[in-house]
Amino acid sequence: MENLLFAAYLVLFAWLVTAVRFFRGSGLSNPQLVILLLLKVMTGIFYGWMGIYYGDTAQMLDTWAHHRNGLLEYEILKTNPHEYFTNLFRDPYHGSGVDSFFGSADSYWNDLKGNMFAKILSLFDIFSFGNYYINVIFYSFLTLFGPIAIYRVMMDVFPKQKTAVMIGSFLLPSFLYWSSGIHKEGAIALGIGLVVYHFYFGLRDNRWGAGRILTILLGLLLLLTLRNFVLAILLPALAAWWLASRRPKRAWLVFVTFYSVCMVLFFTMRYVDARLDFPQAVVDKQAAFLALKGSTSIDTRILEPTPWSFIINIPQAIFLSAMRPLPTDANHILSMAAAAEITLLWLLVLLLIAFPVAGLRMNSFLWFTVFFSGTLLLAIGFSVNNLGAIVRYRSILFPLMVTPILAGIDWRRLNEWTGKNIKK
Repeated sequence: MENLLFAAYLVLFAWLVTAVRFFRGSGLSNPQLVILLLLKVMTGIFYGWMGIYYGDTAQMLDTWAHHRNGLLEYEILKTNPHEYFTNLFRDPYHGSGVDSFFGSADSYWNDLKGNMFAKILSLFDIFSFGNYYINVIFYSFLTLFGPIAIYRVMMDVFPKQKTAVMIGSFLLPSFLYWSSGIHKEGAIALGIGLVVYHFYFGLRDNRWGAGRILTILLGLLLLLTLRNFVLAILLPALAAWWLASRRPKRAWLVFVTFYSVCMVLFFTMRYVDARLDFPQAVVDKQAAFLALKGSTSIDTRILEPTPWSFIINIPQAIFLSAMRPLPTDANHILSMAAAAEITLLWLLVLLLIAFPVAGLRMNSFLWFTVFFSGTLLLAIGFSVNNLGAIVRYRSILFPLMVTPILAGIDWRRLNEWTGKNIKK
């Protein structure tokens, strides 16, 4: 019976993905849309399989823990609807947990990400009768809105680079893998995609209707509930983007100036209000990860809540978040794939430097991708010492970070150069 239900839902959503106006507006053909959905579903199933058979080694047990928590919430919905609709707003720490916005322990906000995700899965369970793999179909369809949104933005920026944009938006291995499985990354990428899409076209067309604003708020709400530090990094990037769009010829200067002010505020706001001690929040987050002692955890320099400590830790943070895992770090199939991918991405950077598209110019959106991606990578590198978590956390950035690189390479000139050297 479950197999028949799975097949029925798969057919239904394969049709639905071709009927939704937002998907059709991407310019992708119906077969392409169906293939993208099926690719996400197959990857999500593989993700769940890895959680069963490879969980301890690759730290893939979380997906089934999320599934069980969703089933618990589903049971609460059936037996005690009042508790179901109110427990998300209850602070078990008697008020102190709400004050700890970036806290890693005894924090309402830290607990909220798991509680909110369980709520989402419990809604899927109503229709799937608690079947993990049917939930994968629902989740794949829902989270496809995120990469489709990024694809539409990138196609507007790089209208002649459809293949590069398609690869960067949908097919980067770590993004496809981590955003398709039942874990928070898919929903976080959805939130980022919704915000970036509507912010980009709102600025381009100077149209800010109620629907656009509400969708931006929905995307921000997803980030608030599922990974609040991403929201804290995205908001300044959006503000700088908005200001830079008013001074397009000085966009880079606007970003540099704005982020310089933000850096000063980052270290000084604690003197205005002790609850705004952002450096200490990063230090606490690092301490929480250091205490986990996972199988892919590595030794890192201990961070202190001082400007000098952050400055001297910048090289380590960049190396961790932008270059690890190295091939020598690989000890299972996922880490080998991640090491190969990050090596390939740095090769693409070199190709961009050597074979840039003629006349390629940075605009306010591209500066946004640089500063948002760069600051999020720094935040990950400062606070996370577990290579598995680093790969998962940074995967949500890849469509924004790698697609402009792929689209900025003059592939025709590269092919001509390669052909000449082969003949020699």
